[in-house]
Amino acid sequence: MKRIVSAKEAISEIKDGSSIMVGGFLSCGVPDELIDALVEQNTKNLTMICNDTSYPNTDKGKLIVNHQVKKLVTTHIGTNPETGKQMNSGEIDVELNPMGTLVERIRAKGAGLGGVLAPTGVGTIIEQGKKTMEVDGKKYIFEKPLGADYALIYGTKVDKYGNVSYYGTTRNVNTVMATAADKVIVQADEIVDEINPNEVVIPGIFVDCIVKKEKEVQNV
Repeated sequence: MKRIVSAKEAISEIKDGSSIMVGGFLSCGVPDELIDALVEQNTKNLTMICNDTSYPNTDKGKLIVNHQVKKLVTTHIGTNPETGKQMNSGEIDVELNPMGTLVERIRAKGAGLGGVLAPTGVGTIIEQGKKTMEVDGKKYIFEKPLGADYALIYGTKVDKYGNVSYYGTTRNVNTVMATAADKVIVQADEIVDEINPNEVVIPGIFVDCIVKKEKEVQNV
């Protein structure tokens, strides 16, 4: 049985300077109530690893607007002008990754690998400052694994053992992030006694605690 706690209690141990992974593609499959609790707690100097920074007044974007993020590792920031503004002013250190590379770096951490060889970005600014390797006549960039202190993820249905299932595309980057953090907090639309093993996407062994979503659920 996993701990079932409030969003405020789950977030309380995240301290200034922590690194967090946040699931979701824009607002699809995002743990919005966990983010709201983190905004309310006003934890500062965070390193945030995420697919994007959403919009200024929505989920992940709120952390940017509230000036809580010191370093950002992501794939795109175009939907949130505030991210670009803070990047240009030097307030946030932004590391942009090709989307597939970001996911593979996280997956490598979860799998215990020393890194991955990626062809994307060879011959561009993405290659600068990184090791490269040639395999069978093709050049690759060596990308290091990427992990975090905490992963804040979403689940459509979660059982009391921490097993997670998803509706549609809400699974997105939540799945790999659950394997690559020291502690995993899952926000559940619904908590049930148990899930059919055939529906489990993230095994409960990866999950540390569960938070039940309080607001009305809207499937994306």
